[in-house]
Amino acid sequence: MFKLSEIKELIKLVDQTSVHELEIENEGARLAIRKPGRTEVVNVQTAAIPHTYLPAQTPAPASAPVATAEQPSAGQQPAGKDLSGLHQIVSPMVGTFYRAPSPDAPSFVNEGDKVHDKTVVCILEAMKLMNPLEAEVKGEIVEVLAQNGQLVEFGQPLFLVKPE
Repeated sequence: MFKLSEIKELIKLVDQTSVHELEIENEGARLAIRKPGRTEVVNVQTAAIPHTYLPAQTPAPASAPVATAEQPSAGQQPAGKDLSGLHQIVSPMVGTFYRAPSPDAPSFVNEGDKVHDKTVVCILEAMKLMNPLEAEVKGEIVEVLAQNGQLVEFGQPLFLVKPE
C-alpha cells in the first residue's frame, strides 16, 4: 500500500528529473506515474480497498457537453481573485474532491473555519483509494474553490487560506 506522502514525494522526484514514466509494484499495489510532456498523471491500483464514500450522483448523458469554464486550470489562479497574502491548498493528484468523509457527514472545513497544518480539509479519491488532504498551513479558510464530487486536476487550487 502506498501512502499519500510517498506518492507526493515520488511525483516531486519524477518532476525534477528527465524520467517520463515510473512504475512501482509493492505487496499487490501498483503505482504508475507518467509525465507526457509537462503533465503528470498518477494512477494507483490496488486490490480490494474498502470504499465507504459513495456519492449520490447521476451520470450526465453521453451527449452532454463538459463544463470547464468554472474550474481553474491546473496550476492557475482562480479568475478574478486577489490572492495577495492568501495560501492556496492545491490538489497533489488527479482525483475526485469530497468535502466530507461520507455523504451524510458534515464537511471537514467550511469558509471561516480555523485550521492548522495537520487539519484534514478534504478527501481526494483516486482509483477508489481515499486520500485525506491536510491544510499544511495554520490560518482561516477564506474560500472553498472546488465542488463536492468534482474531478480535480494535479495542481488545481482547492482552498484559499488566510495564514496566521
